[in-house]
Amino acid sequence: MKEAASLPPLVSTGWLAERLTQPALRVLDASWHLPTQGRDAAAEYAAGHVPGALFFDLDQVSDPATSLPHMLPSSRSFSDAMSRLGLNDDDDIVVYDATGNNLSAARAWWMFRVFGHPRVALLDGGLGKWRSEGRPLERGATSLPPGRFSARLDRQAVRNLREMRATLERGLEQVVDMRPAGRFAGTDPEPRAGLRGGHMPGSRSLPYVELVAADGTLLPPDVLRSRLSAAGVDPTRPIVATCGSGTSACTLIHALHVLGYEGAALYDGSWTEWAAREDTPVVTGPA
Repeated sequence: MKEAASLPPLVSTGWLAERLTQPALRVLDASWHLPTQGRDAAAEYAAGHVPGALFFDLDQVSDPATSLPHMLPSSRSFSDAMSRLGLNDDDDIVVYDATGNNLSAARAWWMFRVFGHPRVALLDGGLGKWRSEGRPLERGATSLPPGRFSARLDRQAVRNLREMRATLERGLEQVVDMRPAGRFAGTDPEPRAGLRGGHMPGSRSLPYVELVAADGTLLPPDVLRSRLSAAGVDPTRPIVATCGSGTSACTLIHALHVLGYEGAALYDGSWTEWAAREDTPVVTGPA
């Protein structure tokens, strides 16, 4: 594990604006959009991003050996990719996205932490809040000389298919599904073809958009606790977060971290892996 985190898990646009010129601070645009949205994150980045921000391509920083979307790569692959991006072990990192609700920035935040780099923060409100405040934007692509970044995976923070089967059978952990309520209930279609609708038996429903305000900022701690309670989630007990493909679920892990609860894990394959199989149980309706 690298040096203890020097950043809070959440920083404001004002905080970032005051520190943009610090040499050891790196800003990453980690925007990614659902397949049905028809948006090109890389093109949007080139059209306007926080000055000096590098583009963190979630699809490219993934395991190429699986057909599942953006699964975690190996530690060596992540080390190499971040080194090519120009990152170093002693960098402070701030990530954001342009989705308006932290859809993918929290995934990038989680990836750095799960690979042993705790010095990473999420920009509250993301690019939308930055834009709405009239702050400067930069066009084109930012590049840096190669850095030296090392990574080591915390395997305890990730769940695979076998472990999820055991979790459901034995009730070992609370499974919290962050997909929209209609997809959880099986009344709305999945954005990826060939997937069954519904959810894992016994899982709780807490759509990730319910953790952020209209401007994309994380809800206050008391409201977050209320949302967790309303969904039947006890933050003091073990939690596994899941979603469509292991992206928006990280919003819950980040929110729990902000509240001071550690140890929540991610089912990386999420619904894309679970629902594509014929030997996994699926139920429909409310939680």
